[in-house]
Amino acid sequence: MATPSLSRRDMLKSASCGFGYLALAGLATEAARAETLRADTARLAEYANPLAARPGHFPVKAKRVIFLFMQGGPSHLDTFDYKPALAANDGKTVTLTARTQNDKASGKLLASPFKFKRSGQSGLPISEVFPHLSQHADDMCLINSMYTNSPAHPQATIEMHTGTSLFVRPSVGAWMLYGLGTVNQNLPGFITINAPDRLGGAQNFGSSFLPASYQGTRIGASGKGGTGGGDLLGQIIKSKSDSASQRKQLDLLQEMNRELLQRSPANPELEGVIESYELAFRMQSAVPQVLDISSEPEKVREMYGIGKGATSNFGTQCLMARRLAEAGVRYIELHLGGWDQHNGLKARITANAAAIDQPIAALLADLKQRGMLEETLVVWGGEFGRTAQGQSTDGRNHNAAGFTCWMAGGGVKGGMRYGETDEFGSYAAVNKVHTHDLHATLLHIMGLDHQRLTYKYGGRDFRLTDVYGKVVKDIMA
Repeated sequence: MATPSLSRRDMLKSASCGFGYLALAGLATEAARAETLRADTARLAEYANPLAARPGHFPVKAKRVIFLFMQGGPSHLDTFDYKPALAANDGKTVTLTARTQNDKASGKLLASPFKFKRSGQSGLPISEVFPHLSQHADDMCLINSMYTNSPAHPQATIEMHTGTSLFVRPSVGAWMLYGLGTVNQNLPGFITINAPDRLGGAQNFGSSFLPASYQGTRIGASGKGGTGGGDLLGQIIKSKSDSASQRKQLDLLQEMNRELLQRSPANPELEGVIESYELAFRMQSAVPQVLDISSEPEKVREMYGIGKGATSNFGTQCLMARRLAEAGVRYIELHLGGWDQHNGLKARITANAAAIDQPIAALLADLKQRGMLEETLVVWGGEFGRTAQGQSTDGRNHNAAGFTCWMAGGGVKGGMRYGETDEFGSYAAVNKVHTHDLHATLLHIMGLDHQRLTYKYGGRDFRLTDVYGKVVKDIMA
């Protein structure tokens, strides 16, 4: 009978009371420690300049995003989701899915007070309230099958910006900056203009557990009726005339921060604070120059509707967005509130559309003229849509089960409708696109895999789309 062979591992365990195996364990521990040190060194190198431009996971389709957020839940049925059956059945009492996929409600159907026009060579049906924007139909991709989880403004708004309203999570712009960095080191990579004070407030552009340097920089506040010229840098930036003394104050503050960092290495929050202060100092000269739209030719300002009453506010935002995009800002978000139309639907949608129609059309035309549209993804949408049934005599209630967003520019097909709601526009029925899917698609167009863009926090890997999300590849050019 053959003698059983003795493996090296068995020999190390048994010979000299396992002393050799103890040595092996020590060597393995040292190797693991060295690997951890290499990882920490790489991490510290990243923190040395967390905003440095980085390549994505695959070749990019777009280099920047301009998100046009219409807070309040714009009615898809009166803007971009044409429903002839709704007009044919106006006033009929029906029971439809409303608010959420499982909530049935009875009421009288309310036809849109607006006519829809087949626009462009593609024949996209767009409401008559957008005469300027409809001229760009062949650049637009209407996603008519959006849906989300909540019919309440705060929850739906936060979910559109962060992926969930159940926990505090980083915003879309913060994730994008974390994944790609930014081009212009003298400007923030993520800027939000006229962000609302309510409905999540800073959570909608915050970085949560990501390093603080990835949070959005807020310009203006919609709650104050501003046009985007608010206090850009708060207490950090003082008068230019006092820059020398300010530099001394900042140097002292940064020296104390770095001493603290030495006692707590690889601290993302502290690293973010240090970088944010330095960025704020550099922004003093760069930001005013970029945001000074007075340097634009008069005909350009007129094209955006600046100085023309209704269009001046959003026109200013759109022109700022073009200038920020041109300067290398990665993610730009603009806001217009007032889309919560439970009554006065016709008059209020007419007014809202008049405020954004010319400015957005000008933004698309300006980007295209400068050769930037093919590298810029423009996204329009709100937190949810409205019901097919009327509310009061001239209004619509909240509807999270079906609404519309549209995209134009880099990475998407123009002149197409994707997905459908049911015949009355009450819920997403064909090729449904959840908010998670929208986020996955945005990241993909920017060259990021939403499943690989993760950040370890609290012992687990987090991502924008959590465990959900699928890329809507059919809309991609």
